[in-house]
Amino acid sequence: EMEALPKVLEVDKKSPEAKDLLPSQTASSLCISSRSESVWTTTPRSNWEIYRKPIVIMSVGGAILLFGVVITCLAYTLALGTKSLVALKMIGPAFLSLGLMMLVCGLVWVPIIKKKQKQRQKSSFLQSLKFFFLNR
Repeated sequence: EMEALPKVLEVDKKSPEAKDLLPSQTASSLCISSRSESVWTTTPRSNWEIYRKPIVIMSVGGAILLFGVVITCLAYTLALGTKSLVALKMIGPAFLSLGLMMLVCGLVWVPIIKKKQKQRQKSSFLQSLKFFFLNR
């Protein structure tokens, strides 16, 4: 019994380190495998798949902007009651600014995606060169 006790203590001493080591190993191996898979299994995507989100954001932003312009114009041209006039004068510019913000976000997003596409093409080209020269 005296010899069995130290073995149990040794196992208990090792297990926290093993528990700490195991998640980091799996996380790093997962990261490496996902990177390598993303490099080798990328299928060429169409322009619609690449630019779909910015186009939708710009379209929605443009629609909200136009809606805000119309409401603001109506608020300043129509002779309405004081409560509805105050509400329209507050809501109109709010929609106008929200629409403008979304439109600008979409417009800024397009060059960012183009830059990412160029970087991705460069990196895949460099990966294929590296693969070619290292595996001779």
